[in-house]
Amino acid sequence: MSDVDYGQYEAGQESGSLDELHQAEGSEYDANSQFGVYEQDHSAAESTDFSTGQHVEYDAPGAVHYESTDFTNYSHDASVDDHVFAAEGSESVHQAEFSELDALQERFATAFANGAEFSTAN
Repeated sequence: MSDVDYGQYEAGQESGSLDELHQAEGSEYDANSQFGVYEQDHSAAESTDFSTGQHVEYDAPGAVHYESTDFTNYSHDASVDDHVFAAEGSESVHQAEFSELDALQERFATAFANGAEFSTAN
């Protein structure tokens, strides 16, 4: 018989990396204002005037004198004034900001080795 030598060898190395980055940002701004003014006016006036009169005068020969006076006077005044004033208002402001950052980093390395040997001797 003869001598048999058989050999096998394998070796290797792997490496890699993974980088991932995600970034988001934003903002919002809201403003609201509402104002109202209400006004109401009312005015009224009333006036009443009433007059009546009578004046009689008489002269006759012989020194006769006659005089009569009747008079009526009436006056009425009225005034009404209404005024309503109202004001209301509201105002609001909202502001928001956000920012987010996601980062992923991973590194990996592997090494391997395989070997086989076969030998026989007589």
